[in-house]
Amino acid sequence: GLVAFPTETVYGLGADANNDDAISRIYEVKGRPADHPLIVHIADLDQVDYWAREVPEYAISLMRDFWPGPMTLVLKRNEAKDFITGGQDTVGIRIPAQQIALTLLKEFELLGGHGVAAPSANRFGAVSPTTAKAVEEEIGERLSETDQILDGGPCLVGVESTIIDCTGEAPRILRPGAITEEMVESSTRLQLRERDDLIRVSGALEKHYSPEAKVFTEGDVEVGDGFLALADIPTPAGVIRLASPNSVEEFARILYQSLRDADAKGFTRVKVINPLGPGLAAAIRDRVARASR
Repeated sequence: GLVAFPTETVYGLGADANNDDAISRIYEVKGRPADHPLIVHIADLDQVDYWAREVPEYAISLMRDFWPGPMTLVLKRNEAKDFITGGQDTVGIRIPAQQIALTLLKEFELLGGHGVAAPSANRFGAVSPTTAKAVEEEIGERLSETDQILDGGPCLVGVESTIIDCTGEAPRILRPGAITEEMVESSTRLQLRERDDLIRVSGALEKHYSPEAKVFTEGDVEVGDGFLALADIPTPAGVIRLASPNSVEEFARILYQSLRDADAKGFTRVKVINPLGPGLAAAIRDRVARASR
């Protein structure tokens, strides 16, 4: 069976990470390509060695500093099978910082489970859900009577975890998130490596997180467009404000729901004024760029 559950980032669609049949249902429900890897969610550090091998010291430092939290580490795989890794020799692992998620994972471990594999609980390429209601709207009709949706309220971070490749001599960020470059370099005391595309990870396709409405960041708005920007940026004449976040953190929390609201209200175009700066603002710009392609 499948379980949609809240994390601090977005809602995940989970199954026993060792159960090939259950994992195949995740791909079926999402319409996800079979070579696109999943992230394994675990309850505690004791489970890392089951899934990964040759774990470098700097990865252990990251685990101690940021787990539980919005960070996925890509490590050389141990017990992870091809149906989790997309046929790669690496596996993504994280411990979420959300009480319902942690309780689920700990109870599953008590039953003999080793981890729950979970991508975001949406159709592949669509906007990630940050509420249980969004999960129901997105994939509810594709779930069976024995599948479950756990309602943990709105997600606190709102964009997916930072993915960090820990298979080399130094870390490199494969997907930006709330754990920033500065935080990673401070924890590991290493300079980040440059990114390349040799490792496939969740959410790294050029077009992703896309609503039905056309998202754009450059160019003039038209009457009837949706508009999303920080609160101190005025609303252009003739457009409809979707949200007015007061901070970068709030912007991240409401981003996906605002895009969903735009579709629900029938908008065909949404202008987004991205927040500036490093860190979480960079993660927002990454998601908006992928949504706009």
